[in-house]
Amino acid sequence: MDYVSALVPPVVMAAFFIGLIVTIVKSQGGDKKAKEDAAVDAAIARAESTRQQDATA
Repeated sequence: MDYVSALVPPVVMAAFFIGLIVTIVKSQGGDKKAKEDAAVDAAIARAESTRQQDATA
């Protein structure tokens, strides 16, 4: 019975990891892609402007 208790945590973690990967893959592209791209572009622009302000100060 010890082998069952030793194998359960990795199997559970693997199942959750597979579910996470499936969710990530399914959420890529489609009608949400433009919204996600805009959010990433805005974050990059904020980071770039902060970096430029720090460089001039």
